[in-house]
Amino acid sequence: MSGALKEVRNRIKSVQSTQQITKAMKMVSAAKLRRAQDAILQMRPYAGKLQEMLSNIVSNTEGEVGMSLAEERPVNKVLLIVITSDRGLCGAYNANIIKLAKTLLKEKYPVQTEKGNAHIWAIGKKGYEHFQKNRFTVDAAFKDIFLNLTFENVQACSAAAMDAFVKKEYDVVEVIYSEFRNAATQRFSVERFLPIQKVEKVEGAKKSDFIFEPAKEELIAELMPKILNTQLYKAVLDANASEHGARMTAMDKASDNANELLKTLKISYNRARQAAITTELTEIVSGAAALQG
Repeated sequence: MSGALKEVRNRIKSVQSTQQITKAMKMVSAAKLRRAQDAILQMRPYAGKLQEMLSNIVSNTEGEVGMSLAEERPVNKVLLIVITSDRGLCGAYNANIIKLAKTLLKEKYPVQTEKGNAHIWAIGKKGYEHFQKNRFTVDAAFKDIFLNLTFENVQACSAAAMDAFVKKEYDVVEVIYSEFRNAATQRFSVERFLPIQKVEKVEGAKKSDFIFEPAKEELIAELMPKILNTQLYKAVLDANASEHGARMTAMDKASDNANELLKTLKISYNRARQAAITTELTEIVSGAAALQG
């Protein structure tokens, strides 16, 4: 019986040690989440307004000079920018993004995928490792962005995607990421990055009348890349906040599960100890009776 007691004691110590780790990770993620949440909440109104402006400009300057980033053409080659995290222990966060990317390739771009014309640029090590292991065509150039998350590093990825699109290396660029809602909720999204989407025209609606200063072509050439850089940066900030929220929630649930397991183990330990005490008492009583007899 002492062996059984020792085993249960060891399990209790092991669970307690694990619980200390999960609680510490939850606190670290909560601190990182606050910073990441502030960053994305400050960015969203600015990025949203820029996106609205860009779509309106594209919709009202059809066929004009400088619109190469809005050129719609038959989709022969596809690029997916898939944003995952560098680390695990964040529940199903990475698995859901990877699943969404695979579903998109299977349902929307099956022909391109079959021909080997669907490529992936992975931002985040977890996505890169998965797609490489499963023999997708994946590029590692931008997988380490989260090691030094700055606008300049994200801009490099955005600029490379724009350059590849203009050179017709890809006909469409999609971004797959997790949109941050709150610590416990993320929305896994697919957004078209290129070509720039136009605003659907409502019948009878007035055409937006923009006054351009300097010249329209010069302004469009300068404005479009900057807005697209901002859009990708927003997606990366969203993903960063979502990751910390998912990890905080996962560690909180793991700590709760450890509590439940500890309760069960302590009950088992008490029962085993009581059984051991009962056995010892029975042996003492039996020995005494034998002596008296």
